[in-house]
Amino acid sequence: MTATAIPNAATMTAPFDLTGKVALVTGAGTGIGRRCARLFAEHGADIALSGRKVDALEATAAMVRETGRRAEVLPADVKDPAACEQLVADTVARFGRLDILINNAGGSRAGSLDTWTLKDFTDMVTLNLQSVWLLSLAASKHMRGGEGGSIINISSMASLKPVTHSAPYGAAKAGVNNLTATMSVDLAPFGIRVNSIACGVIRTEGFLRAMDKLGVDAEMSGQNCAMRRVGLPEEIAWPALFLASPASSYLTGQTIAVNGGPA
Repeated sequence: MTATAIPNAATMTAPFDLTGKVALVTGAGTGIGRRCARLFAEHGADIALSGRKVDALEATAAMVRETGRRAEVLPADVKDPAACEQLVADTVARFGRLDILINNAGGSRAGSLDTWTLKDFTDMVTLNLQSVWLLSLAASKHMRGGEGGSIINISSMASLKPVTHSAPYGAAKAGVNNLTATMSVDLAPFGIRVNSIACGVIRTEGFLRAMDKLGVDAEMSGQNCAMRRVGLPEEIAWPALFLASPASSYLTGQTIAVNGGPA
């Protein structure tokens, strides 16, 4: 697909069909990454699964294979630049192509402003922003020569408003939003779309552990949105499917807030 291509009749009658596509999902062992992997497989994609914990990735792979689609486990630490390059190379070597990249790996911790060290700040930016930059650059090189592709960055509402307990995380995710918009312009001529999802409070395993550690009722965290509840990982996976598929063929450079609405 080129920047001026118009979806053909086949894609318009099956706009969410990913048959024949290959998706690389980082942070695929749990939560949003796992739900994206399973959902994309249900819609026809083969999946490269990456993360640090092999057991969790194998569990996700089993879920993908239940759909009849192929899954490959490719452990990697996305904080390592060389590992990012190798992850994309391994995906293409295993599947012969790469059409969709889900930059989902990331994370944060809570702490007041004066408790964050320079190393903490650097680590947060490396994990949440640098990895998106490196993986997107590597993936786009392979997408340019084929039918184009879709890069989806999992951002956070912390990128759009002050979050006093996790300033470096919010700053890194704000960088992801800006990078999304900028890359979308540079890559549009190659038929590559780049979008991000700014997630609200989502009931992932990591979120539940963090709330338990803080002694906070997880469900109460959802009271600050219009829908008065915490979101589910599936409720991020569905918008990700939209962004990955021909259904969003005229959409790029956007950060979509999926957050239960304003309070």
